[in-house]
Amino acid sequence: MVHKITGKQHNSKLCFVCGLKNKFGIHTHFYITENKELIALFTPSEEHQSYPGRLHGGIASAVLDETIGRAILNRYEEEVWGVTIELNVKFKKPLPLNEQLKVVGRITNENNRMFEGTGEIILSNGEVAATAYGKYLKVPLKKISEFNREENEWRIVELETDPKEIEI
Repeated sequence: MVHKITGKQHNSKLCFVCGLKNKFGIHTHFYITENKELIALFTPSEEHQSYPGRLHGGIASAVLDETIGRAILNRYEEEVWGVTIELNVKFKKPLPLNEQLKVVGRITNENNRMFEGTGEIILSNGEVAATAYGKYLKVPLKKISEFNREENEWRIVELETDPKEIEI
């Protein structure tokens, strides 16, 4: 299925998942689809391995958590942040290194205090390698952290390689 990209979400400086200046991070970019799902693209390297040639399951869980949790940002004009209450991950296939992986996140249920979502990590051949279900509490950013947008370089970073469509 081809997903039309309608926007891109922010990156930061040091976040492990989206931080573009974190030398140990996975430098993920997040793209908003026409149906308000979120697709993350990242390419894990040797620094992210567990067994040789395989992505560490904790890192796979982190990117699933981030993608599902960020999907709520697609529903509101002002930022709504999620704090993870529960995350359940199932691994179906080994996750390779040095290959671009796609992560899809969507909101499946929401009320005024919480939301739930699901996500998948998709291999380059289209197979689902991992799935997740998460439950999140909606919390204003000022109650989570003293987050300075400028200091943390919280911004949308446009790349020449940003896709206009993503096939899953």
